Amino acid sequence: MKSLFLEPDNFPQLAAALDDGRWVVACLCAGWCDVCKQYRPGFEALAAEFPGQQFVWIDIEDQADLVGDLDVENFPTLLMQRGDIVAFYGTMLPEPRQVARLLSAQLERSEDELRREAAGSAERQQWQRDCNLRARLNELS
Repeated sequence: MKSLFLEPDNFPQLAAALDDGRWVVACLCAGWCDVCKQYRPGFEALAAEFPGQQFVWIDIEDQADLVGDLDVENFPTLLMQRGDIVAFYGTMLPEPRQVARLLSAQLERSEDELRREAAGSAERQQWQRDCNLRARLNELS
C-alpha cells in the first residue's frame, strides 16, 4: 500500500481514515528538503508494512492552509493520530524503523490508555488542541 500524498482532492480519504479508526501516520515535510527526499522511500516501505493504517505525506508549503500554524521545527516531523487522539507530534530522526517501533507500540494501546496519555501532560494536551488533523480538515470545509 502506498502512502497518500495529500492534496485537497483527497482530503476526504484522510478524513475517512480518521473516521474509521485507522491510525494516521503523517509526515510533514517540504519538497525542497533533501532529508525528506531521502526519507520518503523508507516512509513508503512503512506504508506497505502496515497496510491497515493510513500513511500520509504532507508538503507543508503545498498544504499551508491545512498545516496552518503547526510548529514544524525540523524535518521530518511526524504526527500520529487515531480518531481524535493525537498520540505523537514532533521531529523524528529520518529512520523508518523508529517510526515502525513507535507505531507498533501505539497499536497495542487501548482507547482508554490513549485518552489518558493524551491528557497526561501539558504538551500532549496542546497536541490535542493544535495538531488534530480531523479538526483542521473540518476548518477547511
